[in-house]
Amino acid sequence: MRVFYGWWIVLATFLNLFFSVGILYYGFPVFYPSMVDSLGFTRSQLTQGFLIGFVVAALLFGILAGVLIDRWGARRVIRIGIWFVGLSLILMGSMTRLWQYYLLCVTEVVGYVLTGPIPNQVLISNWFQVRRGRAMGYAYLGLGLGGAVSPLLINALIQSFGWRHAFQIIGILILVVLFPVAQFLPDGLLATAVVFPAHEASATAGAGPIPGQGMELGRAVRTRNFWLILVACTLTIGAIGAVTQHLILFLRDQGYSQSAASRVSSALLVSSLAGRVIVGYFADRYRAKNMMALFYLALALAIPLLLLANRPAAIWGFALAFGFAMGADYMLIPLVTAECFGLATLGKLLSLIIMGYSLGQWFAPWLAGRIFDVYNSYDLAWGIMAIAATIGSAMIYAVTPDRT
Repeated sequence: MRVFYGWWIVLATFLNLFFSVGILYYGFPVFYPSMVDSLGFTRSQLTQGFLIGFVVAALLFGILAGVLIDRWGARRVIRIGIWFVGLSLILMGSMTRLWQYYLLCVTEVVGYVLTGPIPNQVLISNWFQVRRGRAMGYAYLGLGLGGAVSPLLINALIQSFGWRHAFQIIGILILVVLFPVAQFLPDGLLATAVVFPAHEASATAGAGPIPGQGMELGRAVRTRNFWLILVACTLTIGAIGAVTQHLILFLRDQGYSQSAASRVSSALLVSSLAGRVIVGYFADRYRAKNMMALFYLALALAIPLLLLANRPAAIWGFALAFGFAMGADYMLIPLVTAECFGLATLGKLLSLIIMGYSLGQWFAPWLAGRIFDVYNSYDLAWGIMAIAATIGSAMIYAVTPDRT
């Protein structure tokens, strides 16, 4: 029995997201306490590095990535991104100055853009129609699993080898693993020679969709739906970024050890795995935008539990609720976008949306850091993030796929 080639694409995207997003994005905050202690960086400086990276590089390379993916396919783009991700991490093990950190954050962001969500979301969306939500959920398990493993893994590496060698080990690991993974990917968006077995043909009807179907880019970006999606994602993913990037530092302030804080962070990402699987199942049966609005609201309601951080039950409850809701977020964005605009220019549209919300993703952590530096407390930051996620939920609910 031949396996539909799209499922090999899912495996490859699972591994890409595991390493290039899960370990990099969710594991990176474990390094923050070491950099504060060893290099004297402030919390706003730590998060400002990636904010600078997205301001300087993300918009340009995000648009470029969308164009290259639509023209050449994801494989070549991902290969280039792997070098930026791996080498930047290796060099971070030798940095001694703040400007070096900022420069390496810029190159790291270039790698993240070329290797992370944009090419992988486009691959899944172009290979699946009927089971697109489920396939996206399986692929994004890689992001959640990588995030769940990375706090524990990186904490263990820091304890055993020091934070500098831990950076280098993670960088080498990404280079060694992801280049072979790239061989699973086709040169173009679709493998035109794929023969669909009979039992898959009905289940994946049109699994290789016609790339020309959908709304043209110029018309799409002038619609109300596009701006609702963009602003809602920017607000809510900004809230997610602020919480995840500062969680370990926040828990350290509340008296938790580095190991205990890493376990809470890991539990949050483990909970996100359930969210990814369940939402993928329901997204194939219900309107994706309604599911997205519901999970955004759940995120907003979970954040105030951080104000009860002195109670371990509240922190673990937060980790489970916030993680579960967060798990649905990134994989629903391409589903809602495709639901509204089709697949003709999905790569370019996702590039614009991801670049837009990436600014929120790193501005909000910087803002939270600035608030802490001024008030020596995160309480105001958590209130702002809860309000932002609530507004994001309402905006996604207002999206009307039938009237773009």
